[in-house]
Amino acid sequence: MISTVVWGTGNVGRLAIRAVEAHPALKLSAVIVHDPAKVGRDAGELGGLDRPLGIAATDDIDAVLAAGPRAVVYAASGDVRPDDALADITRAVRSGAVVVSPALYPLYDHRSAPPEFRDPVLAAITEGGGSLFASGVDPGWGNDVLPLLLSGLGTIVDVIRCQEIFDYSTYDQPDSVRYLIGMGQPMDYEPMMLLPSIPTMVWGGQVRMMARALGVELDEIRETLERRALDTTVTTRTMGEFEAGTQGAVRFEVQGIVEGEPRIVIEHVTRIHASCAPDWPSPPDGGDGAHRVVIEGRPRIEVTIEATDEGENRSAGGNATAVGRLVGAIDWLAEAEPGLYDALDVPMRPAVGKLGRKQP
Repeated sequence: MISTVVWGTGNVGRLAIRAVEAHPALKLSAVIVHDPAKVGRDAGELGGLDRPLGIAATDDIDAVLAAGPRAVVYAASGDVRPDDALADITRAVRSGAVVVSPALYPLYDHRSAPPEFRDPVLAAITEGGGSLFASGVDPGWGNDVLPLLLSGLGTIVDVIRCQEIFDYSTYDQPDSVRYLIGMGQPMDYEPMMLLPSIPTMVWGGQVRMMARALGVELDEIRETLERRALDTTVTTRTMGEFEAGTQGAVRFEVQGIVEGEPRIVIEHVTRIHASCAPDWPSPPDGGDGAHRVVIEGRPRIEVTIEATDEGENRSAGGNATAVGRLVGAIDWLAEAEPGLYDALDVPMRPAVGKLGRKQP
């Protein structure tokens, strides 16, 4: 059994506790928390399980890493604290652990990562012998392994389009939704995630990975952006009120240009309420969210994935698939050489040992 630590117990961390507990090759050895109110609470409670696991959450990072865990699921956010997240991750890698994490988007495609992200990780690998695999859902499997797999079914491929279409009122991170994305803000507000070059920072690595896998050269990466205001004030079940005239929907693309044409496209269509921008793409069943891949060519191929968890919540479902991809890679990484890995290195494998296994 591979001794595994879950670091962070928020939207991703609580799902990671459940995923580690369910994995037949892993053994949950510790849970690290930052909130003093969570210290001492049982991991089963923090993971939303219906039973205790006999592991008390701790904020003593030194003691946990000194115990020599073989793996760490780093589930703390890196969106607004990238320097701290990088320091935490390199600390775990330096301890010799295999680390998997959805934090730090630049490291999803580490070959194109800025030196300030890549170099500390490589130094930690050399010093301690650990590994790192950073990935997620979008960015993540929704625009790397899935579209590349589907492209292999085509005779002619003209365009690969990856879409995330979501109602962000289901996304349990109010600060990110209201300020990073700008929902409910005046239309002259400039959300950080939508500033020029930021979408490329987050999703450009995925475009480059797909281009590398497809054997094509990119001319450049371009961005497009559209924003729509709410026509009427709306009240959401989880995030309260959003006033008429404020931002209610965003649509942007990160385009990989090949021979002058956008051939590899990652598109986001994000709303705070279904009434805003009804002419933009929506999930085919009218639900709260979906990930879709469209291969334009011969044949035309379209696949839509809708994942739910925690009471039919699709945001939680998306997070759960990201966790499944990462936690499912731990035993492979534990057998591989120490290193910095990406989604093209780490295979997506069948759920060996999980079929029919009782849910945690």
